[in-house]
Amino acid sequence: QVQLVESGGGSVQAGGSLRLSCVAYGYVYSVVCMGWFRQAQGKEREGAAAIANDGSTSYADSVKGRFTISQDNAKNTLYLQMNSLKPEDTAMYYCAADYRSGSCPRPYYVFGYWGQGTQVTVSS
Repeated sequence: QVQLVESGGGSVQAGGSLRLSCVAYGYVYSVVCMGWFRQAQGKEREGAAAIANDGSTSYADSVKGRFTISQDNAKNTLYLQMNSLKPEDTAMYYCAADYRSGSCPRPYYVFGYWGQGTQVTVSS
């Protein structure tokens, strides 16, 4: 079992920055892929960034060059640094983890563990 707890969301003006954190508890050494997803009101959940246990990263085109995913294994913490935020980045952001072998990133419906979410609101 893995428990995920996100923090760091908030309200910011366009062009601003936020850093999201996700602390993992439990059998974290079994995790092979972690990701940040977001879901805007009335829209489907979409992947923003992912990181595999070998450190390789991937990003959605909409956030590439603005968001950076990273992890601190000593702290069992996943981060998402978000710069140059836009109003269209407004969403609930979720941290997710999966232990099954396979490619990373992977679709949201494959991930077995989810955090409770943290709201990000970007005003114009």
